Amino acid sequence: MSTRNATISRRQFLQGSIVGTAAMLGLLDFARARSQSERPPNFVVIFVDDLGYQDVGCFGSPLISTPRVDRMAAEGVRFTSFYVQTVCTPSRAALLTGCYPVRVGLPNVLGANAKIGINSSEATLAELLKSRGYATTCIGKWHLGHLPQFLPTRHGFDSYFGLPYSNDMDKNGAPPIPLMRAEKIIEQPADQNTLTQRYTREAVRFIEANKDRPFLLYLPHTMVHVPLHVSDGFRGKSKRGLYGDAAEEIDWSTGQILDTLKRLGLDDNTIVLFTSDNGPWLVKKEDGGCALPLRDGKGTTYDGGVRVPCVVRWPGKIPAGTVCAEMATAMDILPTFSRLAGASVPTDRTIDGRDIWPLMSGAEGASSPHEALFFYRANRLQAMRSGKWKLILPQDGSPTALYDLEADIGESKDVSGAYPIVVRRLSEMAQKCREDIGDAITGIKGRNCRPPGSAR
Repeated sequence: MSTRNATISRRQFLQGSIVGTAAMLGLLDFARARSQSERPPNFVVIFVDDLGYQDVGCFGSPLISTPRVDRMAAEGVRFTSFYVQTVCTPSRAALLTGCYPVRVGLPNVLGANAKIGINSSEATLAELLKSRGYATTCIGKWHLGHLPQFLPTRHGFDSYFGLPYSNDMDKNGAPPIPLMRAEKIIEQPADQNTLTQRYTREAVRFIEANKDRPFLLYLPHTMVHVPLHVSDGFRGKSKRGLYGDAAEEIDWSTGQILDTLKRLGLDDNTIVLFTSDNGPWLVKKEDGGCALPLRDGKGTTYDGGVRVPCVVRWPGKIPAGTVCAEMATAMDILPTFSRLAGASVPTDRTIDGRDIWPLMSGAEGASSPHEALFFYRANRLQAMRSGKWKLILPQDGSPTALYDLEADIGESKDVSGAYPIVVRRLSEMAQKCREDIGDAITGIKGRNCRPPGSAR
């Protein structure tokens, strides 16, 4: 064979190899895309601590820049009547069990020396998804019990990295704040300036390691709970002081997760939900957030304490740039995500959350599945909402008050005198709630409650 013919043969061989390789890669991409479309969706739940209703740009913040959360809203749905609990532990209990915290025995914030926690008999979102083959992780603040039997790894999460409770619980003889991996303390006191950065790296690694199977990433951030901490790259950068710095670092973290999903080809099969555990800690003044135009903040049952920003994104499934004003709650996450994953919600107990996929997906005519939502402070029923009406219940000598949230979002004008029939109807609903799960104000214990887990 001549040199020229040999050269042509090698060229043809190389060209054939390139074409063959390209075809193979194309088949792999097709197979990967088909696999993604056939498997259930991934879930990412970003649960910020103490972020107020107005503390992200798409909810009106004039000073805090959150371009990644804002883009999420532009590409998904923004819930403007999304409700949580008044404080940390109850909110986490509600999200992970789909139940009112009073129902599962966790109505109060757990301290660093608490001997109770989430009961092993409760079915968490992580446990339900694991039954469908999901990889699961909790990265961040747990706060459902710090003893081994209460930790995430005992309640459906394959792995855990974070703080077992709030970052200010190192006082009155309590130990320095611990950072844990699985069930072991790896750093004490935790370097809180680096927490958001480290949480983000852990989240990215988890997504990369589980890109070929469905997963749940539960990311309950430590920030923006006081004491505020932020990495050097974000300190002094916002127009809202240290609080704004910490909030903007969380926005950056959200962007890192979204970019990772995009890079790995998981974007179109992943639901990302961003919200807060309760309203802003207003007594901390410049170190606390803002709930405007709502009334009050963290620890109260006015809307500023229990109504928080919520954005949900799933490209191609959730219509872009939509707004939902219907009532929804963090308790709805468990039944909604379980149904989408093909998991069965327990039928042997009361689950208070409801499937809100019709609201997320913008189904025509979809309305809130809740006739009413009830708001407790600890084990005291203090308020409820039904439709446009918000009823503040009498307690410690204070009178009943009724607000029309459509006309008065700031709960500033009591209209109970003008609508006695509405007050009576809502009061009857509140009484049924008391009989179901109790109320310390009236001394009713409730007939349908479950105990917390106990180390005693």
